[in-house]
Amino acid sequence: MAEGRFDNPIIAALAGFRDLFRKQDLEARYTHDARIDGKTCMVTGANSGLGFAVAVDLARRGGRVIMACRRQIPEAGEKVKKISGSDLVEMRYLDLSKLDSIHDFCDKLKQDEVSLDITILNAGVALPKARKTPSGQEEMFMVNYLSNVILTTGLLKNGIIPNKKIADNKNESEARILFISSDSHQGSSYVDYEEFGKYITYGVSKGMEYYSYYKLVANTYFTELSRRLNKNDIDVGVHVICPGPVNTNIVKEAPWLLRKILRGIFSVIFRSPEKAARPVVYMAISDDYRGKTNQYLHMFNQKRMDPKVYEDQEGKKLWQQSMELWKLIDPKYEPIQGL
Repeated sequence: MAEGRFDNPIIAALAGFRDLFRKQDLEARYTHDARIDGKTCMVTGANSGLGFAVAVDLARRGGRVIMACRRQIPEAGEKVKKISGSDLVEMRYLDLSKLDSIHDFCDKLKQDEVSLDITILNAGVALPKARKTPSGQEEMFMVNYLSNVILTTGLLKNGIIPNKKIADNKNESEARILFISSDSHQGSSYVDYEEFGKYITYGVSKGMEYYSYYKLVANTYFTELSRRLNKNDIDVGVHVICPGPVNTNIVKEAPWLLRKILRGIFSVIFRSPEKAARPVVYMAISDDYRGKTNQYLHMFNQKRMDPKVYEDQEGKKLWQQSMELWKLIDPKYEPIQGL
């Protein structure tokens, strides 16, 4: 059975609080004056919380920002424009719980000849109980893991993320992919292939476990993607980051009393989305990561992920199982050839 690090959200929140007191080795590397004029950035789940703050920061620096969201269109985009002082902001509809939405999103980016320099996979959900998506998958598994597999495949295959390995359209700027993870993935179990892709009901405690477990699954996948894209040299930088404890609305679907308790903890002891966005933006734009891949930041500290994430055989098996599941549920399945 798949197991995560925490089964109690209050204990998980307090564990995150301890991280705030650790020395931040690279914090001074984040500066407000670094510019990204001429670069195009895409942030999923950018209508609120961390994703919104990242979008504002990138827009302030002169980047063209695509906010990929399923809600608050166009209101959130107008807010980003106002706060950042930039008109180079647009919103595009993307619902990671629906396969057709992912395909339509990629198709429209290709049609509009969009080329992404920075791709930040931020969208995620934390649910108190299982919920089925139109394709029959459990929503937390779909949104937090499988949809990111399908989305990045579409972006790479169509050259929306420029690369020479698959689309043979790499430009001078080395494209970068960041997956927003959580250090709570540390200590989660190996991928359970008996459960993988199956709809399994759960409650609050197991939902907490699945949240951290799916982060480990995704970290394993993106480590494998990094290996396959960058065998001989760096084609696309693929990185993972935990921004630390963030005061966001991710617990909005928790039971009423638990939601009140967690929001109280979040508002008092967690960092604002604006502060939590800083290490994400640093990793996304800094020359410190040029020519590198498969790096992991925990806030502003370089760190190793759970050892299971780096195991070659685990990565290969997860890749194969993910493609087989995708093919099973999606009539529009189109894998990346040559990886």
